[in-house]
Amino acid sequence: MLSPVIAGVDGSPESLAAAEWAAREALRRDRPLRLVHVWDWHPRGHDGEPANAAQRHLARRVLRQAEERIRSAIPGVLVTDQQVEGPATAALMKAAEQADLLVLGSRGLSGFTGLLVGSVAQGVVAKAIRPVVLVRAGAEAEDEHVPADGGSPSIRTGYLDVVLGIDLADACDEVIEFAFKEAQSRQARLRVVYAWQPPSAISLGPGDIALVDDPARAEEWQGFLSAVLKVWRDKYPGTEVLETVVEGKASTALVRAASAASLLVVGRRLAERPTVPRIGPVTHAAVHHVGCPLAVVPHE
Repeated sequence: MLSPVIAGVDGSPESLAAAEWAAREALRRDRPLRLVHVWDWHPRGHDGEPANAAQRHLARRVLRQAEERIRSAIPGVLVTDQQVEGPATAALMKAAEQADLLVLGSRGLSGFTGLLVGSVAQGVVAKAIRPVVLVRAGAEAEDEHVPADGGSPSIRTGYLDVVLGIDLADACDEVIEFAFKEAQSRQARLRVVYAWQPPSAISLGPGDIALVDDPARAEEWQGFLSAVLKVWRDKYPGTEVLETVVEGKASTALVRAASAASLLVVGRRLAERPTVPRIGPVTHAAVHHVGCPLAVVPHE
């Protein structure tokens, strides 16, 4: 049996948006969709069983609400559901091991503080061994598409770019292939973004090529990026690729590029010590400040 796309649902607006996105993704991948609700089990003496029964009833209602919404919006997807006992982060990580992809809602705060990811979603992203996609509350299918003539939202137009943030010092095949597959399934353009910063005077030693001016250095990085992507262009000849090399911070470049994207793809190196999970500064910035769906792909 094909491994499913799994969406974690808890009744919140962001989890319902994530479930709808996951349903659309399941259709693109030709996979079933599984909705998972996690409830914490706490023994409470003689009151424990009624309390647990109430939690199960609430879980059933949350799952039914999400399933009805999906069947109405995306009728072609095969949907199943599952209740599992918490804690939530550990339960979702275990579910992710069986998933083709795990999709979670991401809580947002408006204003100058930017976007804040919930603790469960952030914990799963930091530890999961499978790709995880975070979706903001209010995300709609139209948001992934180019606006129609006149600027009105539409699902009948082509998809916006899939954006891949790449680190040329650590270009990982799993992350690159994930992005190419996502672009291919949408028939979208893939925009690959690499940001570089000139070395500081402190970091340079005698004989270093610091005298090369910035335009020449940018051209060198552009050539390196083209070389890295050549094998993938050959493997996915039907996917249009736009290579973008910019000077500056990677986090800033990705947030800017993702403002007109259907999906942003970034990598996360698996921790050598699993007890100290980290997502890295660029992925951290993307998790907290990017508005489009964000795919975090773990790699060795």
